[in-house]
Amino acid sequence: MGLLFFPRGGSAQVARYLSIALTGAGWDVSLVAGSLGGPGDETHATTFFAGTALQSLDFSDAMRSFEAGDSAVAAPVPLHPSYEDREGAPDVLLASVLPDLTSHLASAWEAPLRAAGGDSADVFHLHHLTPQYDTVQQHWPDTPVVAHLHGTEIKFIEEMDRRIALARSLGVSLGDMPGVAAAASAGAGLDEPARDLLATTRWEQWCHGVFWRDRLLAQAARADHLVVVSPPDRSTAVDILHVDPDHVTDVPNGVDVDRFAPRPMGAATRRALFRRWLVEDPQGWDESALPGSVAYGEGDLDALLGEHGDATVLIYVGRFTHAKRVPLLVRAFARARLQFERPASLVIWGGHPGECETEHPVTVAREVGISGIFFAGWRGHDDLPNALAASDVLVMPSVNDSFPQTPLEAMSVGLPVLATQSGGFPFIVNVEPAQPTGWLVAPDDEQALAGALAECVNRPEERTERGANALSYARRTLSWESRVAGFEDAYERARERRARRQS
Repeated sequence: MGLLFFPRGGSAQVARYLSIALTGAGWDVSLVAGSLGGPGDETHATTFFAGTALQSLDFSDAMRSFEAGDSAVAAPVPLHPSYEDREGAPDVLLASVLPDLTSHLASAWEAPLRAAGGDSADVFHLHHLTPQYDTVQQHWPDTPVVAHLHGTEIKFIEEMDRRIALARSLGVSLGDMPGVAAAASAGAGLDEPARDLLATTRWEQWCHGVFWRDRLLAQAARADHLVVVSPPDRSTAVDILHVDPDHVTDVPNGVDVDRFAPRPMGAATRRALFRRWLVEDPQGWDESALPGSVAYGEGDLDALLGEHGDATVLIYVGRFTHAKRVPLLVRAFARARLQFERPASLVIWGGHPGECETEHPVTVAREVGISGIFFAGWRGHDDLPNALAASDVLVMPSVNDSFPQTPLEAMSVGLPVLATQSGGFPFIVNVEPAQPTGWLVAPDDEQALAGALAECVNRPEERTERGANALSYARRTLSWESRVAGFEDAYERARERRARRQS
């Protein structure tokens, strides 16, 4: 199993839990992943994937190269590129990477893949479409490959296609756009979405996009089978990647139902946990990007939990990327405050330090009134079960989130989920209409989100009932063990297709 990235996002959680579930089902799994930092750091692969047979590629020197003013992706051991364009990030957008670096990005993975047992592997299970695929294609061309797509690579190709189409409408190539965009800013003949795309794109970061898009499409075409995380992603993958529907299977993510389980706690325990996260070890950060630059005192815990410890705690968990819509959530909460009939607060749990694609949520909170909004910062996954158990509702305003992990974890703890009617959420929340497990609202609708937040707070009996339904549903259908059969089917399909290709 291969994961290009150092542990940070949802695909790392999937690789960790799926490795364990497959091992429990009798598979011999060796994981190869990126790593950053030292023992104890959540980004350190050996720490994060403890208990899993692991070979890692250390990106620490590449990060030091970046801090010295050099390119991290051109370092001797290159840092992985990204599917997301974030200003000042060391993992630069893939579309900005020189095609000349293609072999360099791939060759670094030969040694760890071979050390993990690549020479005797029955199947390569590769997360995302990445240079690891090129390494496997070069050194183990006869071994079946399953490409496990988590949605980000599909969205990257969609965004690339939008920009290619805009460039063509202006009669130029992507490589010409940095010089053309300013002159075309008047947007003659362009509709509003096109004008907005023209104005907001950092075109110099997309210059090599056609090369990388075509390379990802070629990787998808050569894979023996593809796994996606939801039915909508399956349809999108078929359309965007131009692959045969028979070669794509949707296998939703699962959850560790033992780790994420109900944890009844009294008011004193709840307060002690939030004291540790917000007062004793503050990790919240503002535009300075310094963990701890947003911190709290003992008195703030009364505002968070209510004078009598009975406040409704709404919690968001995730990154500060554009798709997550955290600024929208902050504004919706500020609007909903006027409708609350009982004490309530919002905890923003997450945001990797320095990673923020749009308006900074702390800045937005200060603009609309920060009362009742608390920033816990980026914390270890070990704290998350307690954080969810100490909260009352998980709120996910994301748009087109393929099949996020956190709602599964929240439901397994017994929390209802408030999310949007987009992406994978309709396949997670309220799947059984007679037993609702949360609330779904229209995406990008601040007023609708505010109304649903108010309902969560003002109707505690309904909240409790939906939380109980969520727990029951998670226990019956969402375990990782229940997902193994889907991956075994994908492996078998990959072997059969490889055999046909070689006959």
